[in-house]
Amino acid sequence: MDAFGASENESLLPSSSGPGGWDPFRRPLDSVQPWHFRLLAAVMLAVTSLSLAENLAVILVTFKFKQLRQPVNYVIVNLSVADFLVSLTGGTISSLTNLKGYFYMGYWACVLEGFAVTFFGIVALWSLALLAFERYVVICRPLGNARLRGKHAALGVAFVWTFSFVWTIPPTMGWSSYTTSRIGTTCEPNWYSGAYTDHTYIIALFTTCFIVPLSVILVSYGKLMRKLRQVSDTQSRLGTTRKPERQVTRMVVVMIMAFLICWTPYAAFSILVTAHPSIELDPRLAAIPAFFSKTATVYNPVIYVFMNKQFRKCLIQMFSCSAVETAESNMNPTSERAMLTQDQRGSEMSTRAVRFCPAISKRKTGDEHGNCQSSAQLAASENKICPM
Repeated sequence: MDAFGASENESLLPSSSGPGGWDPFRRPLDSVQPWHFRLLAAVMLAVTSLSLAENLAVILVTFKFKQLRQPVNYVIVNLSVADFLVSLTGGTISSLTNLKGYFYMGYWACVLEGFAVTFFGIVALWSLALLAFERYVVICRPLGNARLRGKHAALGVAFVWTFSFVWTIPPTMGWSSYTTSRIGTTCEPNWYSGAYTDHTYIIALFTTCFIVPLSVILVSYGKLMRKLRQVSDTQSRLGTTRKPERQVTRMVVVMIMAFLICWTPYAAFSILVTAHPSIELDPRLAAIPAFFSKTATVYNPVIYVFMNKQFRKCLIQMFSCSAVETAESNMNPTSERAMLTQDQRGSEMSTRAVRFCPAISKRKTGDEHGNCQSSAQLAASENKICPM
């Protein structure tokens, strides 16, 4: 980096400079031991790898099964796309920079990373809020008999991306800025500045991108729980209705607690350092809230997708069928004849079932073709028969 670039960084990132004129783009922070950076890099690599695998599985299974591409699932897939992009940008870059101990990629890479992580993170946050609101609309029907259609879900997704872009582009245009964190290996909005314009941006961002979506989640799920209790109280068989109610209640509590655990530390930290820019915090302690926010990309798919029976059963069918197709493609004629002989002798492995898999998967079965949860397809899945 030349002298001009160094002076530019110093003027744009005054809060990043520590004792002795520490430059986070040139060397690691002296107060943090090297093994701490390597430990953080290993943890971030594990979180990033798991997140990429989970969210990619969600995207692929939705692409494979047409019956999953329904309006009620649009937001779930949108959430997975946002989480995937957060991990691909922020998680990958954070792992690499922590291996070095400083943000060696330069100032503009820092701005790009700060913008991307903030942008995709807000998309994920508002996707959670939109998902809660859509579930409230579908179950409680406050609009009467109006149904959730594809255009409504698409408009909701478009609103989330547009709204998030509106609130993440200002720091690149002069209203606040993106800067390195206290530990110097990640980039984020400038929480540490004492300037009035930076304060106004942080307060506006905190209100619109944390308080408002959290309120939507709490109100939507609160009304949903009230509706479920009313339905349960009107049933004559309370024993059969209480169990589903408890299951939904447990699911709602898990969703809200996951949201709070993930985002409350980061929101509280941002408000603290905004209100007291001169506060002295250990850089390792200051890095914890940002780490918690990135872990949301791992358990969001678990809560919102893998605990959904339809998604889970389609995932099982997809991977089971892939295993069968791989075995079939690797089978030579000699082994096919041997397996066929074993099948005729009553072996547990049936080659004919494998060879019929593509043929069966191409049949049109009416309603069963459109419903991944049908009993016929579930039986087929157990027998390693490929679904449509």
